Amino acid sequence: MKPYQHKQLQRRRHLTSRWIGVAIAFYAFIAIGIAEAGLGVLLPSILSTYQLTPATVTLLFVSQISGYIVAAFSSSLVSSRLGLARMLLIAASALTTALLIYALSPYWSIMVIAGTLLGLGIGLIDAGINTYIVQDSRSANLIGSLHAFYGIGALLGPTVATTLLAVGINWRQVYLVLASVVSVLVIGLISVILCRYQPMIARVTTSDTTAVGSLRRSLHHPTVLLTGLLLLVYVGTEASVGNWAYTVQSVARETPKLIAGYSVSGYWMGLTIGRFGLSYYLKRLGAVRTISLSLSLLMIGLVAWWLLPNPWIGLPLIGFALAAIFPATIWLIPQRVPEPLVPAAVGFATSSASFGAAIVPTGVGWLANWAGLDIIPMLMLPPAIVMIGIHCWLVQHQQS
Repeated sequence: MKPYQHKQLQRRRHLTSRWIGVAIAFYAFIAIGIAEAGLGVLLPSILSTYQLTPATVTLLFVSQISGYIVAAFSSSLVSSRLGLARMLLIAASALTTALLIYALSPYWSIMVIAGTLLGLGIGLIDAGINTYIVQDSRSANLIGSLHAFYGIGALLGPTVATTLLAVGINWRQVYLVLASVVSVLVIGLISVILCRYQPMIARVTTSDTTAVGSLRRSLHHPTVLLTGLLLLVYVGTEASVGNWAYTVQSVARETPKLIAGYSVSGYWMGLTIGRFGLSYYLKRLGAVRTISLSLSLLMIGLVAWWLLPNPWIGLPLIGFALAAIFPATIWLIPQRVPEPLVPAAVGFATSSASFGAAIVPTGVGWLANWAGLDIIPMLMLPPAIVMIGIHCWLVQHQQS
């Protein structure tokens, strides 16, 4: 074989090898999108089955918090010691187990306890995959597409759930379908480990410090803490709209169930479209300006959902406005913190964000139980204002 042919063969093998990891990452985000977003449409059925109120059903969100906390403080450490693929296998197995318990458990208390596994699985996958993509300079430009695949999963979740419920499928059987989707990720990760795919089984290390030291130092960095808080509030807002919109439309506003369900899909469609266009926005506007414009558009969308009864205006607009905020913020972390702290910073920020997916919808549920479901759209405005304030601080204090 001639030298140039040998080089071309090596290049093709390298590209193929690289895209194996990217494919796993994309499917992992589809899986967690489906697992999280499907709950919104199934929530009224769960309320009815266990005779719950909007306040008591939030125990399902609260139980996820412990899993998110463990993920926030352990993701970089576990990945360092076991390798990314093994950590993701643990996470995907925990997530699949949680969904199976949701589907099969006859007792509300057991379903609540299973939320811990769901929070741990989602938190570890989110942190591990974001770190994997951001750290590889060749793949960093895929951050928008990565989160767009989360949008695809989040779009499929309520769409599949609405359709299956409409044809008479029980909500528990819907969870069996969702569990089967996530189980494919488990099979893929086992294959990666058995084939010894180096980019995902290699231990993650930092150049100048241990994983424990890196995590400790990152937690003393104000930018890391505020980035985590920004993403916590962001994901809390995203999850609150996704989890409560169907209930608001179908129960409080008496929208037909099919229309209510597919309007939630419209919300996730807006988010997915926005994320597939993220690379264009980043090139034309830059990450900071993209986030600023997104937050402004978010305020408009939230006001529209609050004041206008038609969900087809506000919800897709909210989804589109939210699209760029999370991936663009993650993309900025390597520019805002010292290089040795990046893995721990990304892991902490993304896992803290998952914590928001539990705490904010829980607070919204308790307030709605007291004041009525109609108040939920208005409750989304204060978190948006908080995001604007944190974003302004991060821009002013961004290291040169």
